[in-house]
Amino acid sequence: MTDKSLYERLGGVFAIAAVVDRFSDAVVKNPIVGQRSRNDELNEWSTKHLDRLAGLKFMRTLWLCETAGGPFTVAATKPGRTHLGLEEAHRDLHIAPEEFDEVAAEHKRSLEFFKVPQRETEEVLGAFAAHKGEVTEGSKAIA
Repeated sequence: MTDKSLYERLGGVFAIAAVVDRFSDAVVKNPIVGQRSRNDELNEWSTKHLDRLAGLKFMRTLWLCETAGGPFTVAATKPGRTHLGLEEAHRDLHIAPEEFDEVAAEHKRSLEFFKVPQRETEEVLGAFAAHKGEVTEGSKAIA
C-alpha cells in the first residue's frame, strides 16, 4: 500500500484553504510582522493593501497544495531565479530572518488550531522553511 500524499493527509484543498485563511488573517494582525510592525513595509502592506489579501490567500493555498503533492500549481507573480520567484515577490518588503520565523510561528499556530497532526505539521513547516533564504533576500539589500 502506498502512503497518501501530504495533500491527502492534510484533507485536500478545502482543509488547506481553511488553514491558509486563518494563517493569513493572523499574520496581518501580528504586531511583529503585520499591523504595527516595526518593519514599515510589512506594516503598510497589512494596513493599506488589504484589498490584495484575498489574492494572497489564493496564491498561498495553491502553493501549499502544489508543495503537498496536490493537483494544483502556482506560478510566480514576479518572475525570479526560482520557480516561485519568492525573492522578487518579497524583496521590497525587506523581511528579516526573525520576521520570517514569526510568520512560520503563525503558520504553526494555525496548523495547531485545526489539529493537524505533528508529522504533517512538520512537513508543512519544513517546506515553508526551505524558502527562508529567498523570502529574506531583500533584508540584505537594506543592511
